[in-house]
Parts: sequence; C-alpha cells; structure tokens
Amino acid sequence: MTAPVLGSLAWKPAAEVPDLLAEPVRATLGDIPAYAAAIDPTLADTAAFCAEYDVPMAASANCVIVHGKRAGESTYAAVMVLATHRADVNGVIRKHLGVRKISFAAQDDAVGSTGMEYGGITPIGLPTDWPVLVDEAVAQAGPVVIGSGIRGSKLLVEGAELAKLPTATVLALASAS
Repeated sequence: MTAPVLGSLAWKPAAEVPDLLAEPVRATLGDIPAYAAAIDPTLADTAAFCAEYDVPMAASANCVIVHGKRAGESTYAAVMVLATHRADVNGVIRKHLGVRKISFAAQDDAVGSTGMEYGGITPIGLPTDWPVLVDEAVAQAGPVVIGSGIRGSKLLVEGAELAKLPTATVLALASAS
C-alpha cells in the first residue's frame, strides 16, 4: 500500500500502527482500507486540526452522536457530515430515526457508550445496534479524515467505505454551512 498524501501528516496503514486507534476501532477495522496519522491531541477539533495540518475542511468528516427519544424508548445514532456542512438533526435525522425528541448526546454518554475519547469518536467500532447515518456528500467525497477513537490521531478513509459499514445508511442529511 502506498501511503496517501493529504495535508502535512505522515499517513501509515492503520493496521501497522494499532496504538493510534482506540480499542473498539482496532477490533472492528478489519479489511477497511484506512491510514492513520499521529496528531497533537490538543488540535483534535476539526478547525484547529485542519489549520495546523493543512487539511482542507472539505476533506474532513465529523462524527456526531445524537440521542433520540420516543415513548420512553431511547435511540443513539452516529451522524457523518463533512466539516463544511451542517447536519439537519431536527428534520431529516429525527424523522429517519422515528423519534419525537432529538439532541446531541451528552459527552459522558457518548464516551461511555462508545469506549472512545470525546473529540475522536468515529463510526468504525460503534455499538453494533447504532445506526450510522452518512451524508451523501461524505459518501461521494473520496478520501476523508475522521476520528480514530482517540484525540491523538486521525484516520484517512474513502467516504464510500463509511457507506459500507454494517449499520450505515446514506441520506441527504446536511446543507453547506
């Protein structure tokens, strides 16, 4: 595998650098072609990361965890949108999940439920009963930078690979911000 060039990072095949992945990500990465790169954990947030490492915002995809409720039932889902877009949480996402109320998951809930660090949560390695909603722009974007489950690294994967995750659904979830 030839390491890709994106930004100023030294990308390596993720399987060769397991210490750059959270345990749930290591356990489920499998055959997904992915590259990992170490970063300064204080720069894990998208805007700071993109500015420091010369990665275009359009090549960065954010994973947000939402929590919905309906009739006492609780639902968590991961939402993947490009950093240049905003997810329609109260419209498309709420309706797709069939919930009455929806919000971003509390930080403690997201971290405790995923086994990943806040600011590094990624759709690879999430609980197997969580839907992964992938915006169509992410699925069509080509290579995108996503979290690795920890704040000290990032993953580079094809957006189309995220659409192939077992619980993934591709939808028009977002609008350009």
